[in-house]
Amino acid sequence: MARWSGGCACGAIRYTCEGEPSVMLNCHCRDCQRATGSAYAAFVLFAKAAVALKGEPRYHKVVGGSGKPIERGFCPDCGSPLSVKLDAVPNLIGFHAASLDDPALFKPAMDLFTASAHPWDLMHDYTVKKAGGLAG
Repeated sequence: MARWSGGCACGAIRYTCEGEPSVMLNCHCRDCQRATGSAYAAFVLFAKAAVALKGEPRYHKVVGGSGKPIERGFCPDCGSPLSVKLDAVPNLIGFHAASLDDPALFKPAMDLFTASAHPWDLMHDYTVKKAGGLAG
């Protein structure tokens, strides 16, 4: 089993990622807040070429806080949120940190869209803070 692997709650979708992530981050945009029902979405982003996927997520496309399209992938069987595809970084795919088989591997390097963060959302002292997104 690859070091970076995960999947949905019911097991219908599994993924493995070879190599290290491009970036690990927390996104505080309103779209991520709504999609997760929480203060932010925690993502691990990998090069698409490094990812092997078993099963097919269903994608819902929206315009994100950056003004660019975002596709959010989820399991059509159990509804687990799994992935994100961002037009701003088309060569990467992100996976929700909680979908990892070992979520303890998640070490966020940055917080994005901090301008949308709630006052009760306590961010790590060690992460880079950006009021906007990856490309901004």
